[in-house]
Amino acid sequence: MTLQPLDISWLCGEYAEECYSFIYLRATPEQVVARLGGRWEDFTPGPFPDDPDHYSDHEGPLGVTSIGDWTFIFDPGWLGTCEDVITELSKGTRLVSQAALGIKDLDYFYWCEEGEIRLAWGGDEGFLTEIPDELVDTMAEIDRLYPSRPRLYGGPAFLLVEHLTGIRATEQLLKGSTLRWGVVPDPAKS
Repeated sequence: MTLQPLDISWLCGEYAEECYSFIYLRATPEQVVARLGGRWEDFTPGPFPDDPDHYSDHEGPLGVTSIGDWTFIFDPGWLGTCEDVITELSKGTRLVSQAALGIKDLDYFYWCEEGEIRLAWGGDEGFLTEIPDELVDTMAEIDRLYPSRPRLYGGPAFLLVEHLTGIRATEQLLKGSTLRWGVVPDPAKS
């Protein structure tokens, strides 16, 4: 796969001061909500938030939608960085998550497979795991496209997501999706 840079200026502009997690899980939305301890029937449809302040409360609802064989989860907090949660969610499948708080220049990235963390990036610490052999060429391509090495949320994370899921997370795709919004109990949201 030849990677092409993705324009994420809309996200860095509108969401730069808010925390968010984007989680991609190969499962149905109903399965994801159940795994998180929620009730699918309690989730109601709504758009991807145009205004990041709409769900700026870390205790707020999360949104889920289906994108092909994957479920996309928007969380206005750090759910995508809770290792115990994401490894549990990934049992029997693949999970990719990215989380950022641009105003503080914080970002995290995880790739989990079958309940195990395969790749982890942790903000100022950089890679927390070795880069798996199957990503070496992809990382070299990303380094070529981003020679200035911006933070992952500045573009590279989206290319890793695309490589690992086949989903190109564009503004049109996300803002054009209808998500189902609801809450899940702690500890999933803690």
